[in-house]
Amino acid sequence: MTVPLRVLVTGANGQLGRDVRDVLSGLVPSGGVPLDDLESSLLPAVEPGAFDVLSTDIDTLDLVDRAAVQDAVEGFRPDLVLHGGAYTAVDACESDPDTAFAVNSMGTRHMAEAAASVGAHLVYVSTDYVFDGTSDDPYVEWDLPAPRSVYGRSKLGGEQEVRAISGASGTIVRTAWVSGAHGANMVKTALRLAAASPDATLRFVDDQHGCPTFTADLARAVVRLGADRRPGTFHVTNQGETTWFGFVREVLAAAGHDPSRVVAIATADLDPPRPAPRPANSRLDNAALRLSGLPLLPRWEDALARLVAVLPDAG
Repeated sequence: MTVPLRVLVTGANGQLGRDVRDVLSGLVPSGGVPLDDLESSLLPAVEPGAFDVLSTDIDTLDLVDRAAVQDAVEGFRPDLVLHGGAYTAVDACESDPDTAFAVNSMGTRHMAEAAASVGAHLVYVSTDYVFDGTSDDPYVEWDLPAPRSVYGRSKLGGEQEVRAISGASGTIVRTAWVSGAHGANMVKTALRLAAASPDATLRFVDDQHGCPTFTADLARAVVRLGADRRPGTFHVTNQGETTWFGFVREVLAAAGHDPSRVVAIATADLDPPRPAPRPANSRLDNAALRLSGLPLLPRWEDALARLVAVLPDAG
């Protein structure tokens, strides 16, 4: 009888964490590709009982509390830690940097330290905000980070903690423009605005470029990289790129709304302006996945259609 892999998940109630839990349970996340339809899945079908999972979030494990993190890890003794727990309120981070660094940097230090003490492999979920967005090309894993926001600096701090404590064995997964069936995201915001004012014009910026990512697909990659104990940094996004203007037009079209209602504006025209600077270029080249011979995530338009199909009142 195969012994289950013991997995500790942080941020388990978030939009990515909920889908990670489904994948670990052998379920298809909401908006995910049915297992029978996957030609080359990042994660083959999970057999029931393959993973013994401890799901944690802020209500059950405070990452800022070093002793609590150590107790949780030593008590469960995981083989794998999937660390998605974070303070992700990008604009709020600007006015509360201590909380951002306490959770995203020090909290990751505590988790990396505890994981190392029991020999667990650590996967840390990071962000496109570690880059300044000034490059003309998509960022590869070996480009030098230069975050402009408090959120980006605090997440880069988490990356530095993983490298310092986990060394060559830790895994860093950078992703961007994340949406899913659970929690708040741009897909749900666009659909809410479209439904609330059917005749209103929706204004979205057309000078921020990125690669939309969907948690139903991302969760598979996170679990696969962790279960394989793949070391190093990986950029993991759905394939293809767009702007927020182009993205919202596609959201409305997928839900049967008129995409011409969406009007392009510049970031400088946002009223009120956002406290945290956004990278003009958030495009992440999934070079490490590709060069490792691992399957890439599907096109973002395909993933969006799958998500919109399962959201209530999307049409």
